Amino acid sequence: MRGQGAEGIRILLVDDEPGYLEVLEKRMTRRGLQVVSAGSGSEAIRQARAQSFDVAVVDLKMEDMDGIEVLKVLKVMDPSMAVIILTGHGSEQAAREGTALGAFDYLTKPCELRDLLACIHASQKS
Repeated sequence: MRGQGAEGIRILLVDDEPGYLEVLEKRMTRRGLQVVSAGSGSEAIRQARAQSFDVAVVDLKMEDMDGIEVLKVLKVMDPSMAVIILTGHGSEQAAREGTALGAFDYLTKPCELRDLLACIHASQKS
């Protein structure tokens, strides 16, 4: 396990919907997680170059880069980083492709926070 309990897990949260990103970051931070937000794929890559993360939670559909592209770059930068893809309905096939490319798992948006947290914690046990 890379992190030490919830407090030790460093999360890179990537989504181009500012309202969703802000709410999710606040809810995760309140639960003791260390969260850094990125509003685009390119910003996520800049953040990953500046510091290390245990988990990246990446939206599949974004304007500048899609989640699969971000996944590929993050896995080259840090192969041990768990990447969880968030996908809208109808994009499950693309998310399964992401899993084949090294994503830990994928969840369909909107997902329950408890499901996302369970997935994050599970990623740290493998």
